[in-house]
Amino acid sequence: MNVRAEASRAILKVMGGQSLDEALLALPKALPPRDAAFAKTLAYGVLREHRLLSWLIAQLLDKPLPATSAAHALLAVGLHQLRTLGTPPHAAVGETVNATDALGIAKARGLINAILRRYQRESAALEERLPADPAIRHSYPDWLSQAVWRDWGEQHAAVLEAGNEPAPLTLRVNRRRGSREDYLRRLAEVGMQAEPLPGLRDALRLAEPCPVEQLPGFADGLVSVQDASAQIAVDLLELRPRPRQRLLDACAAPGGKTAQALERQEELFLTALDKDAKRLARVRQNLDRLGLSCVGFAADAADTRGWWNGEMFDRILLDAPCSGSGVIRRHPDIKWLRRADDIPKLAAQQTRLLEALWPTLAPGGVLVYATCSILRAEGEEVVRSFLVKTPDAQEKKIDARWGEPRSVGRRIAPGALNDFDGDGFYYARLVKRSPGASPEESAPS
Repeated sequence: MNVRAEASRAILKVMGGQSLDEALLALPKALPPRDAAFAKTLAYGVLREHRLLSWLIAQLLDKPLPATSAAHALLAVGLHQLRTLGTPPHAAVGETVNATDALGIAKARGLINAILRRYQRESAALEERLPADPAIRHSYPDWLSQAVWRDWGEQHAAVLEAGNEPAPLTLRVNRRRGSREDYLRRLAEVGMQAEPLPGLRDALRLAEPCPVEQLPGFADGLVSVQDASAQIAVDLLELRPRPRQRLLDACAAPGGKTAQALERQEELFLTALDKDAKRLARVRQNLDRLGLSCVGFAADAADTRGWWNGEMFDRILLDAPCSGSGVIRRHPDIKWLRRADDIPKLAAQQTRLLEALWPTLAPGGVLVYATCSILRAEGEEVVRSFLVKTPDAQEKKIDARWGEPRSVGRRIAPGALNDFDGDGFYYARLVKRSPGASPEESAPS
């Protein structure tokens, strides 16, 4: 079983429209763990650099190869090893050439060998000839690179590059079962190094990622994996310690924020929604591990007739479906699966959710709108439009040191540009004015 062939198959599936998660689930079960991990490393790496690798392949070939061909995928795997991973050349070339048999393209054996060896000879010259276009250098489709340029200006290239950085493993300590300091000591006892993240009370970042099964106390609910930027949402809700405070988590799966809210407030009455019953089952599994519970409905949050009993919520968290442009470093397939015309459709869906959920919020209540997107069209433009046409909605400014303020709400860039090395996110906090109250009189209850 050839690891490089398996990685190439996964890459081909993504370029054919399948998600990387689905493609990797199809890796042969007989693949040894070390080989499976290397196949995943290759697939992630090639998809992060796919456009740049395609440019290099085009320079090295006399005749073009379709990007959806097995030979193209295998060449990208070989070049990624030589260019980025620093794999010893004899292994990078030899094992990649051997993968032609496993892929059923034995006739391409000589071509693969010749192109990889030519790259070894000409790599320095090729690197000097790389186009200045950031979309090619950082491997993004033109439409997405242009959107980032419009929205981030001089930070354009840095934002693109941040999307290519592997993400760290960030944890959230379950404060019901111990403090962050307690868990740091427990990690040290098993030889794991981690650091607390200032500004996020329960967050810490591991020095070296590891499988979650190796985390001490994970199965017992002491800790969860959750990106640093994602941990901001519950703080913004301003939960108060009072009986039966009602919170709606409108798009709850996979349940990280649901669990975090329940860890914060013991008497919280939380309703979790998700359209996908299987994803909602994952929320329940996560809560069971943590010793928590909530009311859950597999329902469309935008169709309140199907799940709402008419009792108002004190807080609503709307982590809306979006392009995922802020989490590309975790899901590089997003670059190649999303299309420019997805963005206005997603913005329309986000608007529908806001408009449908607003009547379920009690006067004086707080709604936090969040997206893991770095595009204005899915963040401040949606919220600004909603505020204009919703008289009883008022922004409550987010006073924070992280990220940067926008015309409405606040955004935080991904990776090295991020205060916590977290994902890219947008947040806005809205308060519902009580009938007859002036904007100055409105405050969260």
